[in-house]
Amino acid sequence: MKKIITITLIMASAYTAMAQKLIEVASFGQNQPIGVTVAPKTNRLFVSFPHTEPYLYGLTEIVNGQRVPFPDAEWNKVDTTATETHFVNVQDLYADYQNNLWVLDSAPGGGAAVIGDSKKKEGRFKLLKISLDDNKVQRIYTFDDLPKDKSALNDMVIDNIRQLAYLSDPGQHAIVILDLQSGKSRVVLKDDKSTVVEPGLKLHLDGKDVVDTNGNPFVSNVNGIALTSDARWFYFRAINQTKLYRIATEYLSNITLTDTDLSAKVEMVAETGICHGMIADNAGNIYLSDSPDQAIQYVTPDRKVHFLVKDNRLLWPDSFGIGNDGYLYLSASQMNRLPRYNNGENKVEYPYRVYKVKLPKQ
Repeated sequence: MKKIITITLIMASAYTAMAQKLIEVASFGQNQPIGVTVAPKTNRLFVSFPHTEPYLYGLTEIVNGQRVPFPDAEWNKVDTTATETHFVNVQDLYADYQNNLWVLDSAPGGGAAVIGDSKKKEGRFKLLKISLDDNKVQRIYTFDDLPKDKSALNDMVIDNIRQLAYLSDPGQHAIVILDLQSGKSRVVLKDDKSTVVEPGLKLHLDGKDVVDTNGNPFVSNVNGIALTSDARWFYFRAINQTKLYRIATEYLSNITLTDTDLSAKVEMVAETGICHGMIADNAGNIYLSDSPDQAIQYVTPDRKVHFLVKDNRLLWPDSFGIGNDGYLYLSASQMNRLPRYNNGENKVEYPYRVYKVKLPKQ
């Protein structure tokens, strides 16, 4: 009998009263928001959108509730002949404490993509470093040493202390570590128990399994990741998994350690149920999306699980950013409401929105 991800009874003992309220920040019509980040110095809010119709921009800054193409309109124009200077499919965003915006432009090829199958055999990937001091692109990384037909780079965080980027790669069932100085990358924890799905574990949302029109259930290996503000701990997990894992970055960054060595250093932190996106705050709390409960959870440093907010508008909460105003910002992508998971019927509740919610007192 196959297991089903449902509202987890295990969480009941950790339930706390929901004093926090969900606040709408911006709405986007039929444009689906994916990546969200907030610049810690200036509280500038950035939101990304996949290259799906109706396409407007791939990367935007939200100013007075309105989208402004970022870093400029030209980068956001569709140009299949100059993909090195134009966005292809902006997937994830990360704003660091050095006032840089990091942009993961990821268009997996073949069957490596988490959502859908690309007609292209090989994927196209690049990571941009944009200075928020002048809004100029400083450097572009192209992952030339990754297998473009197997990789599906999804989320990323930046470790400026070690000059590394850590990326989840559900296509390879692994973590990718990019050296920000040399531009070279390496693949670790491939097919580890912490990076792969639990066999038979399905997503069950809106009262039914999330299954596409071809009868294939939604499945994603290692996906959501988070890095603590001191860059000491790297948290990660697959979507079709119930456990949250972490590993100390002193081990993850050590090139002399084998995957067997690293696997022995991985810690299981907590049972959290289904989760897509994650982020860490300055107090060491790890915030996780919770689609079955239409909620946001957080795991405290003592490994206890709490609810931050529940709201029926939290339909597949996906990506997070934390502002210096004490709020958690997030997108609600409604992925399971798309036609591909509803026998061709579009069940998305428009408009798409980005929200914020007050963080717990620290």
